[in-house]
Amino acid sequence: MYVGAIDQGTTSTRFVVVDESGAIVAIDQMEHLQIQPRPGWVEHDAAEIWANTERVIAAALAKAGIDASQLAGVGITNQRETTLLWDAVTGEPVHNAIVWQDTRTDRLVDALGGDAGPDRLREITGLPLATYFAGPKVRWLLDEDAELAERAASGGLRFGTMDSWVLWKLTGRHVTDVTNASRTLLMDLGTLDWSDEALDVIGVPRSLLPEIVPSVGTIGTGTGVLDGVPIAGVLGDQQAALFGQTCFTPGEAKNTYGTGCFMLLNTGTEAVASEQGLLTTVGYQIADAAPVYALEGSVAIAGAAVQWLRDNLRLISSAPEVEELATSVEDHGGVYFVPAFSGLFAPHWRSDARGAIVGLTRYAEAGHIARATLEAVAFQTRDVLDAMRADSGVDLSALKVDGGMVATKR
Repeated sequence: MYVGAIDQGTTSTRFVVVDESGAIVAIDQMEHLQIQPRPGWVEHDAAEIWANTERVIAAALAKAGIDASQLAGVGITNQRETTLLWDAVTGEPVHNAIVWQDTRTDRLVDALGGDAGPDRLREITGLPLATYFAGPKVRWLLDEDAELAERAASGGLRFGTMDSWVLWKLTGRHVTDVTNASRTLLMDLGTLDWSDEALDVIGVPRSLLPEIVPSVGTIGTGTGVLDGVPIAGVLGDQQAALFGQTCFTPGEAKNTYGTGCFMLLNTGTEAVASEQGLLTTVGYQIADAAPVYALEGSVAIAGAAVQWLRDNLRLISSAPEVEELATSVEDHGGVYFVPAFSGLFAPHWRSDARGAIVGLTRYAEAGHIARATLEAVAFQTRDVLDAMRADSGVDLSALKVDGGMVATKR
């Protein structure tokens, strides 16, 4: 028998087939379009993502030489916070998905904070009010379109992060797991249920929301390309990395260097309130067990800065070339890069911040900008690590790492 995993990420979707020894048998992956209609706006076509999901599952199974009936189960991991509304009857998306990096809700977030500021809901949700999270994105969609607001109020729409969308298409169930729910600004960390107060403050109808279930346990049965296969686990991508890196003991941490950069520290079965600008979040929950919480430091732009060098500045033609370019110079040459394309996340939480390259002189060249880009990831990681030590009181002796950027030696 085999197990499968759907990884619905920010830039691509892939399916992995693993055998009983834990070896990867086959992988297939497809990128999807990054839609940027205005500065600071980032969207995805959910229909394209679902079509890609079906394609990569079929292709990976074909590469492995097996069919779906040989899968003992499938797990799902996904880009978190990315927000979608779809029709409750037809299942058709009513708007492009608004991606976690999107900053269009910056003014709304300031208004929601009111006199209490960004920490208005932190005691309930563990999160500051920020453009990063899903709840304000839902409110923005309803505010922008009166017809959508009416349909939402009458129960005609469904909301979900991308795990919910994939689960809906696979199983017909409207569910999400505790890790993804904890990224909406709408869930009570203590009860693991939707918070009436948060729903009222942000202005999201409860009828839109999926059922919250544990991360690990049979969630539904697949149809179509995964007909009859148990869907046995769902975790947001960073929590899935925490789980996959076996950070099961309080004090163990991991950092994922992907599109963004996300460090999570297992804090056990007690949620730890942050005083250093970190997020308190659900790490994972196994069915019939208490939830395990984590502190998280979220950095919006890490590998995405390398993509920017490639796609926007055209300094490189492929991401791995950044290392050769960065090592073509002895140091950064006085150049510093603040990649605040989506504002600054932890520990600063400045939605109004924007990217900057400073220290440029006639001496600076492409290599200095490439080096400053890689060093920016290190500087942001250090900020988060210092905050994590201060909040947790744990002096980390080891940090488990993963993600595409770990292939870069610098």
